Amino acid sequence: MVKILIKFLLIFFIATVNIKAEKVKNITVVGNDRISKDTILMFSKINTDQDIDSEVLNSILKNLYDSNFFETVEVSILNESLVIKVKENPIIDQISIEGVKNSKLKDLLMENLYFKPRYSFNNFFLQEDKVKISNILKNLGYYFSNVDIFTESIDKQNKINLIYKIDLGEKAKIKNIYFTGDKVYKDSKLKSLIISEEYKPWKFISGKKYLNESTIKFDLKLLKNFYLNQGYYDVVINSSFAKLVDNQKFELIYNIDAKKKYFFNNIELKLPDDFSSDNFSDIYQLFNDLKGKPYSINRIDDILSSLDKISTSEQFESVKSYVEEDIIENKINLKFIIQETKKVFVKKINILGNNITRESVLRNQLEVDEGDPFNEILLTKSINNLKSLNFFKSVKYNIQDSQDSDEKIIDIEIEEKATGEIMAGAGIGTGGNSLTAGVKENNYLGKGIGLNTNITITDATIRGIFSVTNPNYNNTDKSVRTSIESSEQDRLSEFGYKTNKTGVSFGTKFELYDDLDLGLGLNSFYEKIETDSSASALQKKQKGNYFDNFLNLEFDYDKRDQKFQTTDGFRSFYGSNVPLISDSNTLTNLFTFTNYSEFLNKNVFKSSFYFKSSNSITGDNIKLSERINIPSKRLRGFEYGKVGPKDGDDYIGGNFVTAANFSTSLPQLFENSQTTDFSLFFDMANVWGVDYDSSLDKSQEIRSSVGINLDWFSAIGPLSFSLSQPITKSSSDKTQSFRFNLGTTF
Repeated sequence: MVKILIKFLLIFFIATVNIKAEKVKNITVVGNDRISKDTILMFSKINTDQDIDSEVLNSILKNLYDSNFFETVEVSILNESLVIKVKENPIIDQISIEGVKNSKLKDLLMENLYFKPRYSFNNFFLQEDKVKISNILKNLGYYFSNVDIFTESIDKQNKINLIYKIDLGEKAKIKNIYFTGDKVYKDSKLKSLIISEEYKPWKFISGKKYLNESTIKFDLKLLKNFYLNQGYYDVVINSSFAKLVDNQKFELIYNIDAKKKYFFNNIELKLPDDFSSDNFSDIYQLFNDLKGKPYSINRIDDILSSLDKISTSEQFESVKSYVEEDIIENKINLKFIIQETKKVFVKKINILGNNITRESVLRNQLEVDEGDPFNEILLTKSINNLKSLNFFKSVKYNIQDSQDSDEKIIDIEIEEKATGEIMAGAGIGTGGNSLTAGVKENNYLGKGIGLNTNITITDATIRGIFSVTNPNYNNTDKSVRTSIESSEQDRLSEFGYKTNKTGVSFGTKFELYDDLDLGLGLNSFYEKIETDSSASALQKKQKGNYFDNFLNLEFDYDKRDQKFQTTDGFRSFYGSNVPLISDSNTLTNLFTFTNYSEFLNKNVFKSSFYFKSSNSITGDNIKLSERINIPSKRLRGFEYGKVGPKDGDDYIGGNFVTAANFSTSLPQLFENSQTTDFSLFFDMANVWGVDYDSSLDKSQEIRSSVGINLDWFSAIGPLSFSLSQPITKSSSDKTQSFRFNLGTTF
């Protein structure tokens, strides 16, 4: 402040004194030590034989102060001589940060400091550095940090050392998360959408429990996108703020005004004269299907993406598409417009900021290349591709005009982020207890390769897997994966058998058509089955070692409006394991179909069909581990694995399973309770087929149940309760009217 005040007074004094323009014949510089006279004259932008008046003197002062090399500057004219008197700022010799042990955090702070060794010291930038450090620490959750900066003079050298003393304090924890305003949805649903989470004593691994400004900003985006996809076109996330309530704990509050819900009305498409409407027949059909459905920003993006794809595939490279919206009450009319643009080419694409991720990984995501016609559509898709990698905090781009008016230069600037994750979790319920732990890396060695390892332990099983995935192998747009896994199922005490299974798998997956993915793979497993004297005759007969190899085939057709919190659309999946070299030659097929639809603006109706079969193509009996049961989530009201064919006291599963499930959310129940969600369900299923003894098969017996499910976001983690009433069952089935599960992460 002292320097700024002196500078202001000097400028004001010179500006207000009436100095007649005077030609100087000589310039004298006084007080400089390490900075030469020529350098000072260069900064001052003054020459001999130049007319000097108050305005020029003012400019000299400003220019020299702006160089940041001088603590004080004085100028005067005496006998046709200009005298410049300066006092140089000290030079910074060394910079140190004390109080921060984490080397990565220390490096981050160093990188963001204005000052570097051999810079001129300046109090103004010193204060800026202090503010910048405080903001970085707050952004990382250190809201109670304290930053002090000290200077240490070096005798007679006009040099100083800078010492940043930092007391990090404890990280600020999130005690509670609240949502206020006309939010329509309950807090429990909105909490499941955001990244931030409430602090619990057992969450010793998760970093999401700390207050983090970047995470909060991302939460706001997630919330807004959710509402936009539910039809709330005018939604406003008014604010988010943190309130200190306890020692080092905050309440995080999001204020939401959803406003009214909008629906698609008339949708039109305007094409250039030389475009054929026949190429857009699927788009016109989609327009008809959307009329009357809730507005969704994802649907808009899908349509624009489809228009872009058709346009570029028809070799109309220099086009852009956009949408015009016309709102009438709670209905939105849309006009999609494709417009031809002047043809220009991409001269160069510069990628900046990738210190870890290899440039080849980034360029593989680009839909446009150097030398291609410039296309805004493909550029936007390229940027979205980079963002979808989830390797970066931000992806920005800038388009520059080249010297040639027919060429563009594209600068893409990225900011990288940590891509590793550590996870631990636990579950407890009527179906048993479980522990899970894992480590994941999404961008190994900057090559875009994903590594994932995890282990799951339940009451009777332990399973571990290590997998490697390359999402774009050799620039083919095909993902390639490999994994090693091992599992053990110990039922010696219950049924007299134990199985150990170890194997390796290889596979690839790629988009065959729009929204249809094809997966191909090879699986090889070595399995050992052990039995004791309490085992059944079947189990004893299957004792031994097995080696099996399968061809894995998958078709996944996904037309959901969004993969999380789906409200509309459907998903169809078919998978098959075909035996190649196998002891039992077991062919496994799986088909699922799930449909979603919304009614009464809030309720989501879900219907699902499930079928799975496991049979030997050579007529052999399939192994114990290959027999199948009804998944617990497909038949509530019954104990898992205690339904279907029995051999003595042992429930042996079957060769076939089928299930149909219907459910609807009930947001109207306990509407004012922000941590509970109810749903009503109807399940029916059957398991049948005993290849080794058809007399045990009872294929005609359908199991069914009806019930209500409660999801409660409790203080100790998400709890799920279901109360069900079996309607039809077999006399040997074991029912379970009440079921609960608790799951949480650390």
